[in-house]
Amino acid sequence: MNSAPASSVAATPATLEAHVPVLHIRPPSGWWAIPFEELWTTRELLYFFVWRDIKIRYKQTAIGAAWAVLQPLLAMIVFTLFFGRLAHIPSDGLPYAIFYYSALLPWMYFASSLQNATSKIVENQNVITKVYFPRLMLPISAVVAGLVDFAISFGMFVVFMIYYAVRPTWALLYFPLFLLLALVTALGAGLWLSALNAIYRDVRYVVPFLIQFWLFASPVAYSSSLVPAKWRWLYGFNPMAGVIEGFRWSLTGHGVAPGRMLLTSSLVAVAGLISGLLYFQRMETTIADVV
Repeated sequence: MNSAPASSVAATPATLEAHVPVLHIRPPSGWWAIPFEELWTTRELLYFFVWRDIKIRYKQTAIGAAWAVLQPLLAMIVFTLFFGRLAHIPSDGLPYAIFYYSALLPWMYFASSLQNATSKIVENQNVITKVYFPRLMLPISAVVAGLVDFAISFGMFVVFMIYYAVRPTWALLYFPLFLLLALVTALGAGLWLSALNAIYRDVRYVVPFLIQFWLFASPVAYSSSLVPAKWRWLYGFNPMAGVIEGFRWSLTGHGVAPGRMLLTSSLVAVAGLISGLLYFQRMETTIADVV
């Protein structure tokens, strides 16, 4: 028998090692090293995290996704009774149900996203310490997953609009921009709190008090028109003020139209997102060690 040709001889380990690509994982080199390319390459992982969050949220629940409608609905009833019927707070000419529900839509999304994003790093510590992936995926997935609940609760708002015969105006065209502003605000705050919670575990106990205070500092139970006009731009330093009033105005055509307050809120929200990205990325080098 003829011997096998030289080309078919089994490759040696050294030959195989020479053809195997080697990926070197290094910590970020500076504050501005945000892994946009890695986030895009691993975008399928974001879908997995979002889908997992949704499944866990409604697993073994009696009414399932109806909780996304029940929470803002009950809050709207309480606000209508106490702030509307008893305190007689002005509602900008809107039925109280529409006035409060249009504000609770972005607020419930923001509050739930903030709480979920804060605990994401700690909840996934087993994965973080074993497998490398962009840690930014975790708080981003919490904010994106909240959009599912938002879409469900938005369906109830459409029912209220039809019931009270409130017709949308041309301002509805601006609604996607205000939704984006809500997402930016939630992600910016969530990045800060998730990184801090990985280092200081008592942050999770502070978040409920922060959300409760933030609720009454935002125009949910009242309209920002009650704030004097000369101070309204200063009130916009609360980014949720611009988000909530933007939702009311774009969905109903009533309320405070975009102005200096919205501009201030937008600038603060963008600044919060950028600083949150930089701080989170800076802390990512030590998160796996302290989590």
